[in-house]
Amino acid sequence: MAAALVIPQIAGYAFDVSPDLSHVQTRERLSPAAIKGFLRIMEKWEIKDADARQLLGGLSTGSYYGFKKEPKHRTLDQDVLTRISLLLGIFKALNILYSKSLADAWMRLPNSNSMFRGMTPLAYIIQRGQPGMLHVRQLLDARRGGQ
Repeated sequence: MAAALVIPQIAGYAFDVSPDLSHVQTRERLSPAAIKGFLRIMEKWEIKDADARQLLGGLSTGSYYGFKKEPKHRTLDQDVLTRISLLLGIFKALNILYSKSLADAWMRLPNSNSMFRGMTPLAYIIQRGQPGMLHVRQLLDARRGGQ
């Protein structure tokens, strides 16, 4: 017998529908908060701007500084929003698993997990792009019990 998927019912939040990032209106609505969240994470993780641009898929210097200056007037593309979403999930998982200081430093610390081969998680993600972000997120989610 197949297991049934139970979707929680919380007033005001639809769990069964993901935002459709192909619609410009959805991206316009989500972009300012995504940019603000991304910039706060980069600050907490102490990530240099050049690395932050790589995390966003190799964003140009001008575009990056433009959205740092005016986040409310920028609309991100689907790829960048997806990357930020993955990084938010990584940030959340790190803060569930570790103390604040370790959670903030983890991305910059060499890691002995065979997945990283001694690299920092940041270097691993920059080298592998969005699939690397997904692997790191899956690793951390597994460590915290898949919650």
